[in-house]
Amino acid sequence: MEPLTEHRRVSGPVVYGFLRLVNVPAARGAALEQSLAEYCHRHELTLSGLFTERIAEVDSAAFTGLMDALEVPGTYGVVLPSASHLGPKAIAAARSNRIAASGVRLLLARKETPGMPCRRRPSSGGSPGRQRGHGPAPALESES
Repeated sequence: MEPLTEHRRVSGPVVYGFLRLVNVPAARGAALEQSLAEYCHRHELTLSGLFTERIAEVDSAAFTGLMDALEVPGTYGVVLPSASHLGPKAIAAARSNRIAASGVRLLLARKETPGMPCRRRPSSGGSPGRQRGHGPAPALESES
């Protein structure tokens, strides 16, 4: 009797990982690499390469290499721990557009959920009286 398909070793869709690790400790970088590998394993994706940006440049060698890899026929997508790994907002938007134009999917291992508090460190500037709370805004009463 032949084994079921679920019991055969098959390769999943090919993806490439991208990490932006500017001024990040080695242990954190290793943990992020492991989280991408686990995400790909859990979702039956084949992580064919990992591009790591360690210096802040608009057109880094790591991102250029990623874009070159995306031209390989059969590439399914790019996997990131979160959208912030594409860089600051202006750079991230341009990079996201370039990835979309290549025709592959952009996969986020950890998506930011609307309404959830963000995990950013509090800023040192600003007035404490002007800070907004992280809880949901009270609902307005509707007219009947």
